[in-house]
Amino acid sequence: MNRSLITLLMIFILQSSIAQTKKLTGFYDRNIDKELSLESAFDKNLSKTNIGETIKKLSAEPHHISSPADKANAEYIMGLFNKWGWDAKIETFWVLFPTPKTRILEMTSPTIYKAVLKEPALKEDATSGQSGQLPTYNAYSADGDVTSELVFVNYGLPEDYEILDRMGIDVKGKIVIAKYGRSWRGIKPKVAQEHGAIGCIIYSDPADDGYFQGDVYPKGAFRNEYGVQRGSVIDMSEYPGDPLTPGIGATKDAKRLDRLEAPSLLKIPVLPISYHDAAPLLEALDGPVAPVDWHGGLSFAYHIGVGKVKVHLKVAFNWDIVPCYDVIAKIQGSKYPDEWVIRGNHHDAWVNGAGDPISGQAAMLEEAKSIGSMLKTGWKPDRTIVYCAWDGEEPGLLGSTEWVEEHEKELKEKAVIYINSDGNGRGFISVEGSHALEPFMDEIAKQVIDPQTNVSIFERKRDHEAVSVKNTEAKKRIWDEKELKLDAMGSGSDYSSFIQHAGIPSLNLGFGGEDDGGEYHSIYDSYSLYEKFKDPGFQYGVTLAETAGHAILRMANADGLPFDFIHLFKTIDAYSKDLITLLKTSRETTELENQIIKSGGYDAGEDPTKTYIVPLVKPEVPYLDFSPLQNAIQQLENSVDSLSIVFQNRIKTNTMNLAFNQALQRAEQQLLNEAGLPRRAWYKHTLYAPGSYTGYGVKTMPGIREAIEQRNWKEAQQQIEVDSKAILRLSEYFKVLSSSGY
Repeated sequence: MNRSLITLLMIFILQSSIAQTKKLTGFYDRNIDKELSLESAFDKNLSKTNIGETIKKLSAEPHHISSPADKANAEYIMGLFNKWGWDAKIETFWVLFPTPKTRILEMTSPTIYKAVLKEPALKEDATSGQSGQLPTYNAYSADGDVTSELVFVNYGLPEDYEILDRMGIDVKGKIVIAKYGRSWRGIKPKVAQEHGAIGCIIYSDPADDGYFQGDVYPKGAFRNEYGVQRGSVIDMSEYPGDPLTPGIGATKDAKRLDRLEAPSLLKIPVLPISYHDAAPLLEALDGPVAPVDWHGGLSFAYHIGVGKVKVHLKVAFNWDIVPCYDVIAKIQGSKYPDEWVIRGNHHDAWVNGAGDPISGQAAMLEEAKSIGSMLKTGWKPDRTIVYCAWDGEEPGLLGSTEWVEEHEKELKEKAVIYINSDGNGRGFISVEGSHALEPFMDEIAKQVIDPQTNVSIFERKRDHEAVSVKNTEAKKRIWDEKELKLDAMGSGSDYSSFIQHAGIPSLNLGFGGEDDGGEYHSIYDSYSLYEKFKDPGFQYGVTLAETAGHAILRMANADGLPFDFIHLFKTIDAYSKDLITLLKTSRETTELENQIIKSGGYDAGEDPTKTYIVPLVKPEVPYLDFSPLQNAIQQLENSVDSLSIVFQNRIKTNTMNLAFNQALQRAEQQLLNEAGLPRRAWYKHTLYAPGSYTGYGVKTMPGIREAIEQRNWKEAQQQIEVDSKAILRLSEYFKVLSSSGY
């Protein structure tokens, strides 16, 4: 029996099993078979050949925001939607997007070296030598012309500067060089600027995504010596989107900030380089030898610097307001036209972008084509389905953020869910999202079949995680896990404005883990590389389309919106306990360190060439009163239990209605704090936000957590009160919903 027949058999068995148990969250028993039959028909319309052709078509030319190919792709995508029976249009915003006009990096002492700052075309890569490619640069770097000593700062994170402080090394007035990785790139110049540096260079070390990881391109997928990671360094932890119009849509006549006063823009020049250009600079550095775990993959000892090496860095930009083309396509719901199920993936890239983002865009378009085919049979979704091909994601989530800000009031009234994807490849399912959606995604993950192993994508993910850990107890714990767990949402893709600003339940889906490489944001993110190394045969494009497509169809047709707020309560409870543990750990660590310092036993290091600063005794960690939070969580538990009973009873008795569902879809908005996070007012969700110094990485209950981490105890207590009020508000909302007879 061949693999395709085995896969079909497995799908049939799984769907039959679900139908026999008559359990599909949110559906009346009488409608389960109908929904599963619809999803089966949807799957039959999906084609890996089509997905491959779409990737090739949309990545054929460089298509960064506002480029001719960007506009052409947007118009092509809109044409496809309209051809398939959708009502599609392009909604244009006007955003700040800098492109470089000057890029100079040179070592002026002790020897002369002028950086190449260019990626060469390869005969093995058909699109690598095209005209129209953006050069290697960091968008939203400041203009600058600086010359100074060079200091190596490892990954350029706050903890790296703590080590430099202990070594007595100050970067004030210096230019720093940092490795890509361990955080979002924009954090590196942000922290450097805060420490007084006047310039920042970021390079890709071969230990992270070059020859230490595998063969480099074109022989393998990893970054060759000339590969450079372009990317934005806008401070998205402040707010994403157009830096000149925070909180409002960047329409043509929108009121804009002065560029030099925009809070999310840097004040120092920044430039990314390859490890070919980094090696001469790093090898020439003198001063203390870097700590062992700071060393990378280059064939010499890494030094910190502050000595003989001086560099000249000069960058200047065209600061243009450019068009941003969002493609918005709709299918009107037959029963509930004012309930919107929204799906999105961006279409712009730094260069050709076959993997990021076109692999995800191609899967999404295949979903839209399949839904269009079903429309021709006379079927229509119960709720309105909205598909969005965003522009300007790469510079800073521009297209999606401006669309949400422009339509925020309507979205808060109508949006049921936003489902996002981005780049996609071979491997294992990854799902981030609102935790009331855990059972919903668990059911889908146990239904969709992995194309390589013919088990469900849930089983493949669980098995991989179990095999990857060495600890027997951890392995058993993973094996015993019966449900898919969602990761919390940080930032880095187009879901951010939906969930963290508008409080719309969201999911972010994708596959990967067996598609590692070093092409990210380089000219080598091409169809040639993708079809050879990332998803040969485009099988996982189909798997992503099945996963996201089932989620869209199931949410669009559910009799009762399948939010399980018991899972949300459990998540909030776990976050609260984690914060209490964090405070306890901080207290114990502070006490121990202070004892060591007072006793004179602090380890000043064994290397006599290094100068260490003995840290000062830290103030004691005070008592924080978590009782308001604990009491609020207890009330939430009671209210979600009652709501769950009401929900299940309505499903059993076929008595769901529009008002009850609309109340469910707006529940997450109760967790918004309109004042926003301290010093970051744009981020309003009390559970999820990117960290101030993690970039993409999430901070859960961020107001409390970051205050504890920053030892701001007064603010921590204030944020406990803020989060407690939000949870109580949600609890009261559920009480009313359970008892009001909606």
